[in-house]
Amino acid sequence: MSLAPILREIGRGREGARAMSGEQAQAVFEQVLEGRVSGIELGAFCAAMRIKGETTEEMVGFLRATAAVQLRQGLRLQSGAAMPVVLPSYNGSRRLPLLTPLLALMLACHGVPVLVHGMATEDARVHAFDVLAHLGFEPSAHDKPLQSGEVRVIHTRTLNSGLADLLDVRRVMGLRNSAHSLVKLMNPFEGRALVVGSYTHPEYAVSMKAVFEHIGADALLLRGTEGEPVADPRRQVALDAFEQGRHTRLQDAQAGSVTDLPALPNADSKATAQWTQDVLRGERAAPASLRMQVEQIVTWRQHLMNPAPTPQEDSTCTP
Repeated sequence: MSLAPILREIGRGREGARAMSGEQAQAVFEQVLEGRVSGIELGAFCAAMRIKGETTEEMVGFLRATAAVQLRQGLRLQSGAAMPVVLPSYNGSRRLPLLTPLLALMLACHGVPVLVHGMATEDARVHAFDVLAHLGFEPSAHDKPLQSGEVRVIHTRTLNSGLADLLDVRRVMGLRNSAHSLVKLMNPFEGRALVVGSYTHPEYAVSMKAVFEHIGADALLLRGTEGEPVADPRRQVALDAFEQGRHTRLQDAQAGSVTDLPALPNADSKATAQWTQDVLRGERAAPASLRMQVEQIVTWRQHLMNPAPTPQEDSTCTP
């Protein structure tokens, strides 16, 4: 099926474009993910959506398409009895050390099962998989339910090759497309999972909040460090929580200027990995904002699971 009729509607510029219905968005995105469109149509679709911007209904359709394709291809992950925490890692870092791996490992110290999914979308940045490789973690194709305290790393291509191809379009066009927003919202599991979403600009906070509410997500949302789902190590950030789509403000952003900066490593992957190990061994202190984020994630996950309160597992690291 040609995308031409849809492209005529969404490709009329920011003011003249018409939005797709949720059903249209799902159908189109399934075609895109399954490679049933030409290269010209794919480029036109990415450019049109970049100019127009996604509505909440369109993004929900894209998410449903992604889940449907994963299900048909047998790539939906099993969440098991313990609710996993999902950390999407796509932006990488340019100026600050990439602390997403430290966040994952600190959560694991509390017995939380963690999935880090992502891929490099820019060559000039340090990416989570670079740091994780120095820590002994390699991307896995393992699809059994995560165990308590386990950190699993999965490349986007393993989850959905069409989604990885769509993210790679940026290398050709030089522009982000809808996939870059989608990966920060999606739950790759068949069951419930706690998604930690992040945004770079305030307008994305509004759009992501609307999507989480619409799909009934269990999620946390924060302004991440250079777009990663980890709190800025220099200050407290606002943190919003969602329970099956119901919104709660957990934490307000720190007001005023930052005066007390923590000691941080160089931004390269090897130095960051070494510093991460030092923190996990208790030889260095994790930034206060990161410790607070870990506490909020652990507490919110416990609230979502709603069992009788029990002591957190494991004490192998004490950051």
